[in-house]
Amino acid sequence: MLRSIARPTLLLAAVLAGSPLLADEITPEEVKRLALEAILENPEIVMEAVALLQRQEEIAQAESARSAIASEADALLADAPVLGDPAGDVAVIEFFDYNCPYCRRAKPILSELMSDDPGVRVVGREWPILGEGSVFAARAALAARAQDLYEPFHWALMGMAGRAERGSVLRIAEEVGLDVERLLTDMEAPEIDAHIAESMRLADLLGFSGTPSFVVGETLLPGLVDAETLAAAVARVREAR
Repeated sequence: MLRSIARPTLLLAAVLAGSPLLADEITPEEVKRLALEAILENPEIVMEAVALLQRQEEIAQAESARSAIASEADALLADAPVLGDPAGDVAVIEFFDYNCPYCRRAKPILSELMSDDPGVRVVGREWPILGEGSVFAARAALAARAQDLYEPFHWALMGMAGRAERGSVLRIAEEVGLDVERLLTDMEAPEIDAHIAESMRLADLLGFSGTPSFVVGETLLPGLVDAETLAAAVARVREAR
């Protein structure tokens, strides 16, 4: 009985995995018969085969991500604001939206990471995907760079109560000392359109589906992660060098 189960089980796994060798070994009719026999005698093999396919897909996705990161390494960092030491040896790239509650929860996590490791720099990819208020906030934050107040404005927006909308964003801009009239003018600069469009393109290329999402070296970290996870990814970058 063991042998009779093992053969159809292995064949079914190979069938589900798309093995090209089967074409030379058995007929399609025999594949169907053996597959049905295997399922009836040992139904758990279906889940095993599905798990195998999922693992293969994960490996393929990881390889695709590494390739995308390598090809877009310069684009990920280009014209992007930096929090912490601009000369830090490892970049933690964050895709975020000011109206994302998980991005706001990431604020103390990133602060802890930079405090514990001064060699880390956080590179911001403004990715406003949660409505017009998010777009306004992202444009205002990017425009604040012209007044050298991006970092305090960014942290204030991440720490605000309620949604980021035109009124609340401009109120916070005043609180951090920004010239609001100048800010509104600078928000129309073409480089701001370019940054947001590039963030959209990169997020799509990397397969991100929501905020926050992080890139550390060759590692993609979609979703909210803790400081230890980020620190481990930073350590892997340094070890690889």
